Amino acid sequence: MVELWNDYLWPLIWIVIKILVIVVPVLIAVAYLTYAERKVIGAMHRRKGPNVVGPFGLLQPFADGAKLFLKETVIPSSANRAIFLVAPMLTFFLALIAWAVIPFGEGLVLADINVGVLYLFAISSLGVYGILMAGWASNSKYAFLGSLRSAAQMVSYEVSMGFVIITVLLCVGSLNLTDIVEAQRGMWFVIPLLPMAVVFFISTLAETNRHPFDLPEAEAELVAGYNVEYSAMTFALFFLGEYANMILMCGMTTILFLGGWLPPFDIAPFNWLPGPVWFIIKICALLFIYIWVRAAFPRYRYDQLMRLGWKVFLPISLIAVVVVSGFLVAFDMVPAAG
Repeated sequence: MVELWNDYLWPLIWIVIKILVIVVPVLIAVAYLTYAERKVIGAMHRRKGPNVVGPFGLLQPFADGAKLFLKETVIPSSANRAIFLVAPMLTFFLALIAWAVIPFGEGLVLADINVGVLYLFAISSLGVYGILMAGWASNSKYAFLGSLRSAAQMVSYEVSMGFVIITVLLCVGSLNLTDIVEAQRGMWFVIPLLPMAVVFFISTLAETNRHPFDLPEAEAELVAGYNVEYSAMTFALFFLGEYANMILMCGMTTILFLGGWLPPFDIAPFNWLPGPVWFIIKICALLFIYIWVRAAFPRYRYDQLMRLGWKVFLPISLIAVVVVSGFLVAFDMVPAAG
């Protein structure tokens, strides 16, 4: 019995505890990201935002969650019932399992695998399936058009994101996310690779269907896009998945270009804060830019969206791969493979 506990049960329980330590804060962060977005946009519009439920409206996310949880889940009579219900679960599940390889600090990572970048890219690529399934299973022309838009948009911008990531990998020589952060101890990659950081961040806006690239949810022409037929907890799962993906993309940007958990300068008072605190501060700063962009910019037309992805970002990222690799070879700075 003791051997069973030591060899099987305790390792399993310990893994579950570590998963909960990651998942629960992420879900709380998602809840309060919705609150922060409404407050910040309210301030930019010179209005108050949520301020009724709890002090300063701090309990508003829980009130919204309770409302969605208690409402009836309506399934259209002509919908494919099984796929209709699986689609939001898939979207939400993919948004959470990507956090397994994200390093929050030195040694603070659930799975420190050597192909962490490929894992993240694979998970983000799979996200389009949940949206396509939702649009098709709803048996609604608005939902189907929204899902097709989302699929085309995500595939288009993943190409340029992939080339941007290659420029970072060329400078590091490893696919391990911890190695990428450690390679930025002397200088964050955002300084030498600033154009690539800008292209990557704008591509993450399109990848997460956020303003000004929220064409799959365009209210003017598609009512609410791919989730128009969803209600109650099925809608909530899409909502949670979208905001969890926002935080994940900001985490990826932080790791690739902003030094992850590393402070901006290795001197006091910057190095007094623990690494995970710096990681969270950087993610919050990027999330603020997400919200700022939503409040400041109008929505793109779909042809503008596609032109930006294929005719602007793709050539820039391709040229960047050639320039960075040529620079590294010319100055004999090619890193050893990790």
